[in-house]
Amino acid sequence: MTPPDINDIRTAAERIAGAVVRTPFLKSRTLSEIIGAEVWLKFENLQFTAAYKERGALNKLLQLTDDERARGVIAASAGNHAQAVAYHGRRLGIPVVIVMPTSTPLMKVAQTEEHGARVVLHGDRFDDAYARAREIEAAEGLVFVHPFDDPAIVAGTGTIAIEMLEAEPELDTLVVPIGGGGLISGMAIAARSLKPGIEIVGVEAELYPSMKNVVEGGAGAIGGDTLAEGIAVKEPGTLTRAIIKDHVDRIELVSERDLEHAVALLVAIEKTVVEGAGAAGLAHLLGAPDAYKGRKIGTVLCGGNIDTHLLANVLIRELVRCGRIARLRIGAQDRPGALAAITACFHEGGVNIIETNHQRIFSKLPAKDTVIEVECEARDAEAIEALVQRLEGKGFEVTRAALD
Repeated sequence: MTPPDINDIRTAAERIAGAVVRTPFLKSRTLSEIIGAEVWLKFENLQFTAAYKERGALNKLLQLTDDERARGVIAASAGNHAQAVAYHGRRLGIPVVIVMPTSTPLMKVAQTEEHGARVVLHGDRFDDAYARAREIEAAEGLVFVHPFDDPAIVAGTGTIAIEMLEAEPELDTLVVPIGGGGLISGMAIAARSLKPGIEIVGVEAELYPSMKNVVEGGAGAIGGDTLAEGIAVKEPGTLTRAIIKDHVDRIELVSERDLEHAVALLVAIEKTVVEGAGAAGLAHLLGAPDAYKGRKIGTVLCGGNIDTHLLANVLIRELVRCGRIARLRIGAQDRPGALAAITACFHEGGVNIIETNHQRIFSKLPAKDTVIEVECEARDAEAIEALVQRLEGKGFEVTRAALD
């Protein structure tokens, strides 16, 4: 396969204009202060299907022949590519089949079906779904729409970098999530053509260093449950790895904790919902701020399709990490008035009790004692610490449950 060039990307921009959203590209004042650099966010989570994948999918579909459109298309995807192909396929009157891993969040499955696609669930990861999609492609005579390893897909994603540099020509760094590599490949080709000296940094989930392994010769273990399932790819693209090797300066890895922190901060600061993969670029910046002091950085919030229950868990865990929510195990004598004395300490400290539980059996304390587990919420970490000191001053034994 021949990689697209800047002319292909400009043609793609003209081809998809009006059918995809030219998303906002805004400077975040608060995140810039936190990181110590000028941080600009490309809100691709505001596309109709809540992800950048529409750009490449539409560019590909618009180049199908009449015969290919009539036969229909098939794709393998963990969700965002699926919705993009399904949505634009229905708009263009093209039958669509999507094969998704069984671990795909139910919200993404439902949304893909709502766009009119026939969904087949198969395997644990993208690679399993990909293999099954290829089997169905051959059996039913469909056209395969690859999520990343296709010049038309790569050209479509490159339109993002054009928009970013048109809006802010002085950007000196792009920080871009990597799964299969389609997003960063198109952006890198466009950015290098428009501004040859720009630094381009790719970001993968720590549990899935697939591209880093093949491009930089690493040997990181691959696998596990990641918040960034959209970039949980075991085998990156052949076309994309070649482009990345030529155009990307380095690839960084981010931890699950940093991914969670980034998702939560975007809700709190930017009031925007982003999935784990979409927050990967910001997660890296938050985890390595000293490397970017004084830089002018653009990063892509490439998707916003996160399960609402998972998002709730992430937000609550963030409150635990910043000390506003705690679970205390309080050892006390099992006698009348003990609980009242404990709750009085909470009242005096201005700490709200969310939930309590008595544990009399599974405890190392004497049989006459009990453990009272209290989940509580305070205005800040200092209030929780003051509460612990107050309880210990009253003679209670206190331990705190740790999140990680």
